Amino acid sequence: MKIFITGGAGFIGSHLVDKLIEQKHEVIIFDNLFRGKVENIERHLTAKSARFVNGDIRDFDALVRKSAGCDVVFHLAAQSNVMGSVTDIDYSFETNVVGTYNVLKAAQKNGIKRFVFSSSRESYGEAQTVPVKENHPLDSKNSYGASKVAGEKYCQVFQSMFDMEVVILRFSNVYGSRDFGRVIPIFLDDVKTDKDITIFGGKQVIDFISIHTICDVLIDSITNREAAESPTNVGSGTGISLFELAERIKNLVKSGSKIIVEPARSVEVVKYIASLERYNKVFDIKINPDPLCDLPKMIE
Repeated sequence: MKIFITGGAGFIGSHLVDKLIEQKHEVIIFDNLFRGKVENIERHLTAKSARFVNGDIRDFDALVRKSAGCDVVFHLAAQSNVMGSVTDIDYSFETNVVGTYNVLKAAQKNGIKRFVFSSSRESYGEAQTVPVKENHPLDSKNSYGASKVAGEKYCQVFQSMFDMEVVILRFSNVYGSRDFGRVIPIFLDDVKTDKDITIFGGKQVIDFISIHTICDVLIDSITNREAAESPTNVGSGTGISLFELAERIKNLVKSGSKIIVEPARSVEVVKYIASLERYNKVFDIKINPDPLCDLPKMIE
């Protein structure tokens, strides 16, 4: 297939590119390099196994030109950091809401039948009950979550109005190599340099999921018909406290870093654990019972 990936030079996108090229798909990477890095995809560009477009999803005309003739769109491009969406709320809105609309409109204009949208557990806001099922109210707590809710709604509208199958995947906290600026890579950077680990609030319980599982689910979504019927959580179904995470990282690195607790940040969700009830009906991809199973690979 010919596959168009927005945000394909980023953390999730570049891992997805790796797997799609292994499967001999033709891949077009569309990324403005706001968080993405050319080095993440450089080997594919050198081998000419993928095409790279330095483009911005706020540019509708560029999206139409570059996605023409594609079979599938993976829409991963976003301002994907909660605190970043707070410090630059305009960019978050323009990219995550207007940009998503542009990618959908370009796909519809080019007759692309399959659209896979990466949403987030931030759409739910603070959980009323855990584990969180997909019918939980979408009551986002920050501008990033709000932008994902808006993106989901536009996806659903395009699916109902046009001949397009749209898959909406609500990711838990994805972790793995090439990520930066989020909790696991921050903690790792701290312990490797014997800095103190800072935890804001200390009551957080987070559902982590490996990048490798995420990529398998994304690729399965190309042909999975049931996945297009309604949004699906993709997580581990297990909650990990930030203190447990910090201690596990310290032990792996054999670091003497101390854990410092600072006041909670109001925009951050305190507790989230994904319900996998729908996931287990839709996908045959097994989730490792240890949500932090890939931590050692990040330290090697």
